[in-house]
Amino acid sequence: QVQLVETGGGLVQAGGSLRLSCAASGSIGSINIVGWYRQAPGKPRDLVARISSDGSTKYADSVKGRFTISRHNAQNMVYLQMNSLKAEDTAVYYCYAYELPYGNSWGQGTQVTVSS
Repeated sequence: QVQLVETGGGLVQAGGSLRLSCAASGSIGSINIVGWYRQAPGKPRDLVARISSDGSTKYADSVKGRFTISRHNAQNMVYLQMNSLKAEDTAVYYCYAYELPYGNSWGQGTQVTVSS
């Protein structure tokens, strides 16, 4: 089962950009789905974006056109480029990988805070 470590969170002003990185302990080439969830205080953990092994992507409506997910299998990395950040993007962002037969694996999370 792959281990995941997120980096790249921080404090940014509204309208700014951040890039989150997720490093996997092993090969992600055979993992069907990798992606990002986020959780704001008092709210459930929600999908932000995911990318399949064939390159197809899915985004939450709230981030479409602003966030871009990518995966680099040779580097065992998953990225989330976040542009035009808003205060409502403030949350802990979690990287995840869905692999059979283990199900979801999660990173420890990285805090993103957007000041208005």
